[in-house]
Amino acid sequence: MANPRIPYRFSNEGPALVPPPEGNILVHLVVNVEHWQFDAPMPRTLITPPHGKETVPDVPNFSWADYGMRCGLPRILEAIQDRGLPASTSINAGVIDAYPRAAEAMHAAGWEFIGHGMHQKSLNHAGAEEEVVRTSLDMIESFTGIRPRGWLGPGLREGHNTPETLKAAGVDYVFDWVVDDVPNWMTTANGPLLSLPYNLEINDSIIYAIEKHSSDEMLERLKRTLALFVREAPKRPRVLAIGLHPHLIGVPHRFGSFEQMLDLLMQTPGVCFKQGHEIADWFSAQVPPPVSA
Repeated sequence: MANPRIPYRFSNEGPALVPPPEGNILVHLVVNVEHWQFDAPMPRTLITPPHGKETVPDVPNFSWADYGMRCGLPRILEAIQDRGLPASTSINAGVIDAYPRAAEAMHAAGWEFIGHGMHQKSLNHAGAEEEVVRTSLDMIESFTGIRPRGWLGPGLREGHNTPETLKAAGVDYVFDWVVDDVPNWMTTANGPLLSLPYNLEINDSIIYAIEKHSSDEMLERLKRTLALFVREAPKRPRVLAIGLHPHLIGVPHRFGSFEQMLDLLMQTPGVCFKQGHEIADWFSAQVPPPVSA
């Protein structure tokens, strides 16, 4: 099998799914809120260092992310709250201590907290995987009073046994496997784990930080995606996750596009806004986890 975790099939040939009463295109706004450590190499750079030699501290690239936490995140919060929409944050647990006002504001807004490691460092390089997962989930639970049910790996990176680690830690669903427009059950040695759709194409990190497109590119991709989903969703519901980062979509020259994206989604027939746990519960109620052998 090409995929060692998720059996292959055509997306339109999976189990029949009855959409939620609110609509057949389930939109999940995922705001990635990260802790870039000042005394460590930056996980991504906007400005390359002179002579190609990495420096620590990296003031300009740290400031790029820090601006998002100071200016971009409040804009995103306000735009989503003013429209009465639900959202989720995939949050580095280190944010709770490093940016307490951010954590408090997202919690007060009712956002779902999704585990996203301790700092913005992939599990492959963050130290003992089990300890990182457990500690980050414990910190979020201590802060919110609710243990996270979901996980989105920093950089969507995993080790060979990460699904087993997540399942053992009590995680119900993961967003790292971007393989479908509907959820799928994953195989792990510790029992089934639900894979929920995420997005690499309608994701500001890919579009702006990696591919370096113009400011309206994300809006244009969303328009074309919605046009297709409106055609497909009457036959089979679609999940549309949108990946957002405060230092990317929250800057002034892109923020108008983000507001237009929200308004377009709200105006599109069949669209309903959900958090991760709602999508997981909707799917698992109709497609129970397979019985482990």
